[in-house]
Amino acid sequence: MERTSHGRGMGLLEAVVWVAVFTSAMLALTSSVLYFYRTSNYSVQQGAATASAQRGIDLMIRTIREASYASNGAYPVVSLGNNELKFYAEIDGDSGIELVHYYLSGTSLVRGTVEPSGDPFVYTGAEATSTVSDNVRNVILGTSLFSYYDKNGTLVSDYAKIGDVRYISATLLVDVDPVRSPTPLSLRSSAAMRNLIGH
Repeated sequence: MERTSHGRGMGLLEAVVWVAVFTSAMLALTSSVLYFYRTSNYSVQQGAATASAQRGIDLMIRTIREASYASNGAYPVVSLGNNELKFYAEIDGDSGIELVHYYLSGTSLVRGTVEPSGDPFVYTGAEATSTVSDNVRNVILGTSLFSYYDKNGTLVSDYAKIGDVRYISATLLVDVDPVRSPTPLSLRSSAAMRNLIGH
């Protein structure tokens, strides 16, 4: 007599094939996710760094535009440099004009400020610093952060002539990973110091 079985469970060979197919599909899916993460991670980081740098350079240019005479009557521009600038500007809504210092420190764009104090006003004490932007590659690539121009638009190369400066241009090179392509993104903006126009 012959036995027939209906509705019997999965055989051993079928179970092995099913496990192999399932494992292959999971490996392919995992590999795809990891590949996507590795390739898109740089783009996400570079996008975030670029957005941060854009906000930073916009803030810096707005502050430069508002450069003014100090609370003690000192000239608006204190000192110039390829990668640093000191000037006076009102940045926090109080009655005093702050000493503002933008400079590069490694791969960071930093803003330092000193509040006026005393009577008569003096600018002493340590700067309160904050990082404006990270992943800045100007120093590594030998590109100046600042360029200075006189009232005729001529480049000022003698940084002792602070009284000639009327316009300032800033170039920020941003890259989260300098060993990967593409090349660093260049952000550039400029400002006329409103309180010096016409002088």
